Amino acid sequence: MAPQLRALRRRASLTLEAAARAAGLSPAHLSRLETGQRQPSLPMLLALARVYGTTVSELLGETVADRDAVVRGAAMEPTAAGGWTYWPAGAPGRGMQALRVHAPYGSQGDIVRVHPGEEWLYVLKGRLRLSLGDTTHRLGPGDSAHFDSLTPHRIAAQDQDGVDLLFVHTLLQSPTAALCLGPATHLTGETS
Repeated sequence: MAPQLRALRRRASLTLEAAARAAGLSPAHLSRLETGQRQPSLPMLLALARVYGTTVSELLGETVADRDAVVRGAAMEPTAAGGWTYWPAGAPGRGMQALRVHAPYGSQGDIVRVHPGEEWLYVLKGRLRLSLGDTTHRLGPGDSAHFDSLTPHRIAAQDQDGVDLLFVHTLLQSPTAALCLGPATHLTGETS
């Protein structure tokens, strides 16, 4: 994956510093990702995909011969990054990206995301803590959320076994791409 990250950054005509800033990373951290010294988490891959105007699937070097409407579960190999495990759940090169995700307990820390687009998630197994703006929601199996990605948001597994979810997001590009990720902030408020 490391050579693919570097190639996509160069294709986007971005310096290491500019790409790192746009993705909310330090240049040193992005350099370690591009040399294979570090493995990116799913949120990092999502941020880099947005900055480079591509999909997580392309970042991982996955290609599909055609745009088949059906994706067979047996054909999707899991990918692990930053403790997360995820499986593509849709064809690449579309306006939305669908993933099946396993997020382990405590893997995201205080990272709060803000970027153009929309997100939808559906909890399959386990319990999820979803922070949207100043409110924290606790979701269980069968619960879902659909929100504007410009709302500061953070997800975290509540259970030691982690949480399994379906995740769909739009791959919108905008002139404010540099604002895709904001700094970590502390959110308050609790709802059930």
